[in-house]
Amino acid sequence: MIKSIDKRNSFKETPFDYSIIKDNKMMIYWHRKHIKTITGKEFVKVKSKIELAVNQDEIQLILAKLTRNFKRGNEK
Repeated sequence: MIKSIDKRNSFKETPFDYSIIKDNKMMIYWHRKHIKTITGKEFVKVKSKIELAVNQDEIQLILAKLTRNFKRGNEK
């Protein structure tokens, strides 16, 4: 399933990362740059999806979908 979605093999580099901090917050990173913070109900939903993920590619896909298309030429 992932291979048909990741046609450019960009998930092999694992560009997305996350960390869970106190007060039930999740920080999402892209190439070690903070791009989004998730809290509340969305945090619970995303955390459960990540826990159910079978491999790293699925986690990358979840994080990519979560951040949507955040790049619009203003990231450095």
